[in-house]
Amino acid sequence: MNVSAIRPTYTRLILWSLFIGTFIVIAYAQRGTQHDNLVYKYSTFENGVVGYALWLGIVLAIAWGKFDLLALRAPRSWSQALRLATIVAAIIVAVDGLVSLLPLPQSPGKEQGAVPTHWEPAHAGAFAANFILLAVIAPFVEELTFRGEGQSLLSVFGRWTSIVVVGVSFGLVHGLIEGLLVLIPFGMALAWLRDRTDSVVPGMFVHGLFNGGTLVLAVLLS
Repeated sequence: MNVSAIRPTYTRLILWSLFIGTFIVIAYAQRGTQHDNLVYKYSTFENGVVGYALWLGIVLAIAWGKFDLLALRAPRSWSQALRLATIVAAIIVAVDGLVSLLPLPQSPGKEQGAVPTHWEPAHAGAFAANFILLAVIAPFVEELTFRGEGQSLLSVFGRWTSIVVVGVSFGLVHGLIEGLLVLIPFGMALAWLRDRTDSVVPGMFVHGLFNGGTLVLAVLLS
């Protein structure tokens, strides 16, 4: 085994783990400070864009000189990717539906505060901005972070170890409790999709469609 070739990978993994671990600690330290209907505030979009820009900067810095770790490439087969993405999307929707039937203190969506409880036409502009944040920017950055860089670095421990660890860390980084019932299976399903397609692109689409669909349904059903 070429130790000199492996050492940089472990260094990057340590840096990635420290970054995600710090993010998790901060997320849970701030738990309970979220407010309802955050999608109706421009400040949510502004803070989110700045936060995700800094987040992406750190991820890119860790991957510097080896950007293939991000798995930002075309899948092995687009037809296979579409078929697998459809399966994963169905699984995620089923898990979300089952969790919604559980007698939890509050729904995962309400716990995070991102899902609107009712429609407010006066704040349609802020809603549109935050729709882009949650359905486009967030999936792009989060998939590069977890199913891209994280899964690539964790692959030295085996495919299923990387899938499970990525799923759990993705769930924890949101700083939720009830939400873990959806987020961990969500993260693991997208990690499996990345493993089968060798690309984060299909997962970005599934992630974005789920986030966007959740927001639209919340408004339509309010």
